[in-house]
Amino acid sequence: MITGSIVIVETMSAIYQRFSSALLRQGHQIRSLTTEQALVSEFTNRPFDVIISADPLPRMSFSELTCQLKKHNIGVPIIVMAENGSVQHAVEAIRLGASDYLLMTEDEALLCKRVENILRLKDKSSDKAGPRPSAPQIITQSANMQQLLQVAQRIAPSAATVLIQGESGTGKELLARFIHAHSGRTAYPFVAMNCAALPETLAESELFGYERGAFTGAMQRKAGKFELAQKGTLLLDEISEMPLALQAKLLRVLQEKEVDRVGGQSPIAIDVRAIATTNRDLAAMVQEGRFRKDLYYRLRIVPLTIPPLRERPQDISLLLDHFIEKYHSADESSLPNFDAAAMHKMMNWGWPGNVRELENTVERAMLLRSGPVMGPSILLLEEELADPAPATDTARLVGLTVRELEERLINQTLHHVNQNRTHAAEMLGISIRTLRNKLREYRQEGEAPPSMAHGR
Repeated sequence: MITGSIVIVETMSAIYQRFSSALLRQGHQIRSLTTEQALVSEFTNRPFDVIISADPLPRMSFSELTCQLKKHNIGVPIIVMAENGSVQHAVEAIRLGASDYLLMTEDEALLCKRVENILRLKDKSSDKAGPRPSAPQIITQSANMQQLLQVAQRIAPSAATVLIQGESGTGKELLARFIHAHSGRTAYPFVAMNCAALPETLAESELFGYERGAFTGAMQRKAGKFELAQKGTLLLDEISEMPLALQAKLLRVLQEKEVDRVGGQSPIAIDVRAIATTNRDLAAMVQEGRFRKDLYYRLRIVPLTIPPLRERPQDISLLLDHFIEKYHSADESSLPNFDAAAMHKMMNWGWPGNVRELENTVERAMLLRSGPVMGPSILLLEEELADPAPATDTARLVGLTVRELEERLINQTLHHVNQNRTHAAEMLGISIRTLRNKLREYRQEGEAPPSMAHGR
């Protein structure tokens, strides 16, 4: 027999007096609480497996209770015990997330059986799914970010697709993981796919999977990202780089809730929450015909835009403290810090690379420092890293062809962003795929014989 820890939420102890003896005989641990605040505190100290809640509770409705549980990421099955229930109330409770609905007049054996069924299902799920991830830490004190997180937390329990937009380095994937951690899917996988990292010929098979023999080299069946994320969340990172042909197939999957493996004979039903991210203006891409309009509106059922770091400067000092603590040596008795001049420079820096650039700056400073106090010279922000002679110096450009200018601009931009192709493509105003094609052309020309490379 499977046993577990059970919490009874009520104020008059009617459920406890009526059913506790039978539950204790089954080997369950039982605690009785009277408020949702105590419920949250108790779960933090000693997590439990099942909630048995009276309905109604004197100070809150069942819908308010479920909202509180979701707010604090407490995904515990709930059995509702009603003194005077009805079919309508039962349907509403199940719709709000209750696992079961019973009347106080039911006998003890039935409640014990329902508790055992819930624990058995939960035990099977934990065998198939990995450990429940904790919600990622998003450090902020700015009003615009806090408002964004409130919206994200409110929509997390739904199955609605989410489109997260924002500049590179703002933390789009972190927000996607935050949504997953506050959803009802936390016991199941969070799978990420970078749409810009795969060649067009492989993207479809990676996303939807393939059957053995579907193409040359397909020696065995392979599940795609959608299947790997079953019952969980699939992150479609850099969705703007997805080829148009694949966009049409993705739209069908999101609408029909089923995938067709490459070479497959029948569709496979899926239950996956899709979150897409991009650092580009998808609406403009739709107008230019480079992104499907129907997919754009299908993805942005819940649109979220992360503000750049320059629009929330009050977060800089908080993030600095966090990254200093993250990268400091455990052997040190006290944390190092930046002096006033360094702080002034960082507070007034534009942070084009956003939080990622700030973290890289702190990590670099922690490696280069020679003492506990770090000054502005150790920051090495982009203005110090730039070439002393600017690339726009006219004397250095005379005599170059447009083709050579283009290659030089791309190479210098890549050098400027430490070979980060995504950031470079954004600065150049081209797609990551165009950038890859350009680099491939330069490499092929460099490998060609002189007569072929320059022509005769």
